Amino acid sequence: MAEPDFSARGVRIERWPRSLTRAGQVLIQDGRLALLTSYGRVIDSAPLRAVQAARPWFAGKGSTVATVNGTRYRLTMGQRTGGRRPDASALAGRFLEAVSRATRTKG
Repeated sequence: MAEPDFSARGVRIERWPRSLTRAGQVLIQDGRLALLTSYGRVIDSAPLRAVQAARPWFAGKGSTVATVNGTRYRLTMGQRTGGRRPDASALAGRFLEAVSRATRTKG
């Protein structure tokens, strides 16, 4: 199994109007995006060419909106994990760059 292109833990994953998990995981690997619960159960997964991701003005610092299989999810990066809080804005930017890079190269 290849090294993931992007991986973030402690991600709040919301599907309007409710929160699905406050400590989920976002994983980009082998041309697929997977949204996972804190227990590793798949919330949603799709090939990257079928995923749209952006940081709209209303999303706030460290948040992005991803459309996976026609369902919009709000992903809030940088939730406190293990007493540390990563730079949420930089993490969200890395996620958007990984989605963009993967769709350009594998798309």
